[in-house]
Amino acid sequence: MEIEVRVERLPLRAPVRITGYTFIEVPVVVVELHDEEFVGRGEAAGIYYRSEYPERMVNQIEAIRPVLTAGADRSMLAHLLLPGGARNALDCAFWDLEAKRAGRPAWQLAGLPSPKPKITTYTLGADDPGAMAEQARAYSQARALKLKLTGEPIDAERVKAVRAARPDVWMGVDANQGYDINSLRTMMPAFIAADVGLIEQPVPPALDSGLAAVQSPIPIAGDESVLCLADLPRSVGRFDVINIKLDKCGGLTEALAMARVGRQLGFKVMVGNMGGSSLAMAPGFLLAQWCDFVDLDGPLILAQDRTPSVIYQDGQISCPQSLWGDAVASHA
Repeated sequence: MEIEVRVERLPLRAPVRITGYTFIEVPVVVVELHDEEFVGRGEAAGIYYRSEYPERMVNQIEAIRPVLTAGADRSMLAHLLLPGGARNALDCAFWDLEAKRAGRPAWQLAGLPSPKPKITTYTLGADDPGAMAEQARAYSQARALKLKLTGEPIDAERVKAVRAARPDVWMGVDANQGYDINSLRTMMPAFIAADVGLIEQPVPPALDSGLAAVQSPIPIAGDESVLCLADLPRSVGRFDVINIKLDKCGGLTEALAMARVGRQLGFKVMVGNMGGSSLAMAPGFLLAQWCDFVDLDGPLILAQDRTPSVIYQDGQISCPQSLWGDAVASHA
């Protein structure tokens, strides 16, 4: 098997601001696995807040290239790489390759139901309340919105303005660790008044033990606190929802395991993304079939997506099988 690894930088339509960061592009690593007949592809953006930059992910993959070319398979990746973007790119490429070799779509190999369109959130970057309201109206087909907040007092005006602009949609908020326990309590009346349906990662992981005492009437989701399968036991009693991202946990293989174990532990399950093209969304779309909340809007903020691409219609995401995980043989 031959392995091709490359870095691609995907420009955004406009800068996106969250707590502590402003993004103008999404750098990704693309892996292609070539055997004598088929090509399997995977894409990963990594975890920016864990300093997973493209060069670091490429170096991680190159370090195990001899093992991979000698005949390693997907089942060995958890022993070769820690959870993160490098493992995700390889894991998803192996799933794609396995589907083509087997002549069966990846969803069948994963034991999932035949994929159907799912409502996905459309994300609004943190901005002036009026600008966020305008963007919410511009996403006219959206049936679910996610607001990026920053932990500043203006957050109350942001949720109020967006709710006034779009009284018809489900709305969640994502603070990306922007609050502490006291400021979260202070914001809660504004969230309740705006009929917020989910609060994602309101406090840093170092403070999340205090969430149990908040007794939030709104479900709280763990994101930065819940990276991989090993983080689930400590999350019981702190979060109501776990946000599974393939870049965090290291690919679809562990993401499926997280969804199963998460359900057993009493969590609702969400699939999110760290950004990227449709190639990165396609494996997550399979996981979405098991999820209560879906946040797979990464390509919407790109200046240009791949072809073929996922389809956003009527507030839902769907994925043509030809994009990834196709049973139809794709020859090298």
